[in-house]
Amino acid sequence: MGKLSTVTCPKTSLSPVRVLIASGPTLFREGLRGLLEAGGFEVAGETADGRAVVSLAAQTKADVILLDLDMPQQNGLEVLRQLSHSDIPARTLLLTHSVDRQQIVRALKLGANGMISLDSTTERLFDGIRALMEGKYWVESEQLSDLIGILRDDNHMRDDNRVEEISQQKDFGLTPREREIVALVVAGYSNPEMAQRFSISQQTVKHHVSNVFDKLGVSNRLELALFAVNHRLTDAELA
Repeated sequence: MGKLSTVTCPKTSLSPVRVLIASGPTLFREGLRGLLEAGGFEVAGETADGRAVVSLAAQTKADVILLDLDMPQQNGLEVLRQLSHSDIPARTLLLTHSVDRQQIVRALKLGANGMISLDSTTERLFDGIRALMEGKYWVESEQLSDLIGILRDDNHMRDDNRVEEISQQKDFGLTPREREIVALVVAGYSNPEMAQRFSISQQTVKHHVSNVFDKLGVSNRLELALFAVNHRLTDAELA
């Protein structure tokens, strides 16, 4: 089990974010509690039993659940599945160590809102929690391209018996160029690479990406990639 290095963060005058810690090792939970409280967060509860996470989240009215996928008794994927069928508004940040990337993608598709490596700094953990509270996804930049690639590959490998239904699917108001932008974002292209491909300025690319975000109601590239693969918006023909 990795550990998060200590970085303090000033408290705010706003109501503290209520965090539920769901992880097996007692010493790790105790250490994480201390870091969170020192950073101005409120630990609403903690558990080492995966079967207790959903009920505890409801009882404590937690804002954010820090969830280890390797929970005892019931694994994190099953916890996420249960949360997805509940009316619990808490957002979930995965605590990851040696977890297969395909498992992480399954977790994101089941409703996890982000992931943080146990090798990360406490400052990044705090940033991740705050991002979730702002309605965003949180994935560290070095992990983003891998995840988008896996999402794309997973989308292409799935059997599809709903061709007619998909062909009639709404386009969410996207223009043909914006659909091309979506496809390239999912393919892992950067803004400069898209600008070069389309022979347009980077500012124009930023404008297109911003329009796509607004139309689809997403705020970053991970949200866009998840939305695109789940709504089959990756079939634009690129010359």
